[in-house]
Amino acid sequence: MITKTEIDKLAAQYETGDFIKDDPVQFPHRFSSKKDIELAGFIASLLAYGSRKQFIKKLDQLFEIAQNEPLNFVQNFEPEMIGDFNYRFGKPDDFKAIFLILKNLYNSSNGLEELFEHGYKQNKIFETVVDYFYSRVNNSSVAAGHGFYHMIPNPHNGGAMKRMCMYLRWMVRKGPVDLGVWNFITPSELYIPLDVHVGRISRQMGLLTRNANDFKSVVELTNNLKLLCPEDPVKYDFAMFGYGVSGVDKLLSV
Repeated sequence: MITKTEIDKLAAQYETGDFIKDDPVQFPHRFSSKKDIELAGFIASLLAYGSRKQFIKKLDQLFEIAQNEPLNFVQNFEPEMIGDFNYRFGKPDDFKAIFLILKNLYNSSNGLEELFEHGYKQNKIFETVVDYFYSRVNNSSVAAGHGFYHMIPNPHNGGAMKRMCMYLRWMVRKGPVDLGVWNFITPSELYIPLDVHVGRISRQMGLLTRNANDFKSVVELTNNLKLLCPEDPVKYDFAMFGYGVSGVDKLLSV
């Protein structure tokens, strides 16, 4: 198993400002107001699957459509504004539905922070947020399909909820990469964003025993990371990245 000294060094090595330029976290970093930051982060997290090069290219296009004003775009959104924009499973109608729901949210409340905080207080943060979107999609006046449910996955299915865990990391942690604009939840309560890559690396490190990359594995891995750093377990997301870049042989000489 990897030692605390080794994994701490890897986390420190890769949690730097240089990480931002090749990561979807670059999009919320473009803004200074909290609502622009949280919306940019949420939008970026929706498309953060598949080829990193491709989804960053598509996100650049989407932010151009929004004229780099996420809050203004959302609050004044009309379906024709999205044009034929699509990305893999996400078709134009899927994006129209999401933005119409966000429009209603931001024109009737304090937005995503309030929604996530409400879910947190109910001890079902993912379920509350997803149920909010699911309960409104059929009233969004567009025929959203598979892409909508892929971008906003159902936590009741037991999946890892990787992109939502990543989004919360961006919004809650404060550091060279994460923006830390929300404070209703502490970094100690976050879950590790788990995908195939992190699952493989964490098993090589001896931090995960389960074979499936599901939410049970998220809980197991996060709990093991809490043994190393109870106050900030998800900082080791950077170490997983670093381990993958460095390789096993190089790790031994860190």
